[in-house]
Amino acid sequence: MDVVMLSRLQFYATSAFHFLFVPLTLGLSWVVAYMETRYVRTGDETYLKMTKFWGKIFLINFAVGVVTGITLEFQFGTNWSGYSKYMGDIFGTLLAIEATAAFFLESTFIGVWHFGWKKLSAKAHAAVAWLVAIGANLSAVWILIANSWMQNPVGYTIRGGRAELTDFFAVITQKFAVLQIIHVLSSAFVLVGFVIMGISAYHLLRKQNVDFFTRSFQIGLVCGLVGSLVVAIEGDLHAKDVTEKQPVKLAAMESLWETTRQAPIYLLALPDEENGRNAIELLPIPGALSFLGHGDVNAEIRGLNDFPRDERPPVLWTFLAFRGMVGLGTYFILITIYAFIRRKKLLESPLLLKILVLSIPLPYIAIQLGWVVTELGRQPWIVWGMLRTADAVSAVSVLQVATTLVGFFLIYSLLGIVGYYLIFKHAKQGPQLESA
Repeated sequence: MDVVMLSRLQFYATSAFHFLFVPLTLGLSWVVAYMETRYVRTGDETYLKMTKFWGKIFLINFAVGVVTGITLEFQFGTNWSGYSKYMGDIFGTLLAIEATAAFFLESTFIGVWHFGWKKLSAKAHAAVAWLVAIGANLSAVWILIANSWMQNPVGYTIRGGRAELTDFFAVITQKFAVLQIIHVLSSAFVLVGFVIMGISAYHLLRKQNVDFFTRSFQIGLVCGLVGSLVVAIEGDLHAKDVTEKQPVKLAAMESLWETTRQAPIYLLALPDEENGRNAIELLPIPGALSFLGHGDVNAEIRGLNDFPRDERPPVLWTFLAFRGMVGLGTYFILITIYAFIRRKKLLESPLLLKILVLSIPLPYIAIQLGWVVTELGRQPWIVWGMLRTADAVSAVSVLQVATTLVGFFLIYSLLGIVGYYLIFKHAKQGPQLESA
């Protein structure tokens, strides 16, 4: 492997691992704030126990997420100096705002929330929980705005061989960024919904703390159901925006090789990149891709063969990741609708509860697949249409990158084992150890 591929693998490995923890932090921050607010408003001690139980999972998850996220920013200098030089004026501005405002708000008030139980009034402590949630999600918003600029550059000019910011408002309000923010934050609610439902289902199967976990399940169910529906609706809007701004990505997502009117979606297909066609095409839905891309079954969709080979993303992996993400998203909608129907008969639905326990990893997988589509589908560009990934890498050796890749893998594996062990142990114990 060359330096470019090793650097890509290193950044993917560290960012993918980091993003195992980010969505749960985003979603759980709102849920914990809501639970504590319910306690303040009602005086019901069960909500206080829920706040502390789910809040501890939030804290463990947040701690590992912070540690694994710090190294990502260093890699812009160590592995991607060409990228940093080219768009540092824009990306650096957005990262600075994220670090000095949103992350500072989040991390400061997490400390206040964790250590302030006996030092603040109940109302003040609940207010701090909301500030934590706002800070956590604002932090994600700024990162997503930066990523969206890489997908669809706006508000800039090229001066001296580098991109310089000319319209900050255009950068932070562009449609691509708005849609991506909605997609990621609603996905976080899907994840937190399934985590809460899954852990609650585990205890309900054993008839442990039935009232506690029934209430928790109901909150998780709302998060999972609403989040799944929002993801699906936003996904449709996002597909149309991708069709306009990144047509080659859309073609790769559905493995469409020839420009076609009434372009179909094949329920079963297998891309053959070498020959520029599909080796298998079965069960077509006529006009479905045209409708997905333009809202019109008769619209024309550009095929991959309309684009130079060196400007196409890896089709097979983009196609498989997209299909996997869509398939899991459909499952989330169906299972949460069924769970909503059975919500008052949970103890009489052991099969549903077992399925939800086993479903805990699925939103994690779906979110990872979504980022594969987003980032791999952008290749060979690191900044769409402006800077190729191969031109953004630092002048480092294969040995240097390979050594740090192995080091990151070992350290992150240890962090992951410790982090998820603590979460698993706490989740299995249940709230009986939580003091009111």
